Amino acid sequence: MSHVLLVDDDPDIIQPLKRFLIDHGLRVSSADSGRNMRKILENSAIDIILLDVMMPGEDGLVLCQYVRQKYKIPVILLTALSDDDDKVVGLEMGADDYISKPFNARVLLARLKAVLRRCDNDSFDSNEPEIISISFGNWVLDVYQREIIDKENVAVALSAAEYRLLQVFLQRPNRTLSRDQLLDLTHGREAKAYDRSIDNLISRLRRKVEIDSANPKIIKTVRGGGYTLAMSVTKKYKDA
Repeated sequence: MSHVLLVDDDPDIIQPLKRFLIDHGLRVSSADSGRNMRKILENSAIDIILLDVMMPGEDGLVLCQYVRQKYKIPVILLTALSDDDDKVVGLEMGADDYISKPFNARVLLARLKAVLRRCDNDSFDSNEPEIISISFGNWVLDVYQREIIDKENVAVALSAAEYRLLQVFLQRPNRTLSRDQLLDLTHGREAKAYDRSIDNLISRLRRKVEIDSANPKIIKTVRGGGYTLAMSVTKKYKDA
């Protein structure tokens, strides 16, 4: 189940399109501004963005450029403009496709699925330097081996689920993350199938990284809010 982010300030477009996409087996989140779009991207595993060009404030072209610089998420631009030059600008900003309004919802769905297939099949280029390890407290996460190493150079293996969860925390240190956010960020398309397994996974990870898992100092519980990685991190890059 792919997770679509629909960004448009027009409720007459958002509501029927959202219902249509959900009826066709997609998860859908929506935002009516660039500010709300950023919040959702920070806290959810999004697979594709449908982005209106004619947005008030930050327009869709600016937001498309922002997404391309920071994320590996395909973008389809939606616009009432029909000028070919506008489409060229959008594609040069990094959009993966361009659909003119008014559009046929079934055609949009077909093109959305085509972009998803293409991005699944292709290796998505990234300009970001490759991270090889991340240090936090007395631990170093070896990204290649997917294990943590303590100050005595003793390695502790992580399961795939533990590794994903730790990566989410290390990418967002000192931020409170709710259970739902952690569930979505670790499991993405499969999130619904895992329900409340996050608490059990947190307990397993704490037993590996904490000196006393009953009194955690690294992954702390935030009352009524979720969990947070309560320390700074340092990333080491390849060839750095």
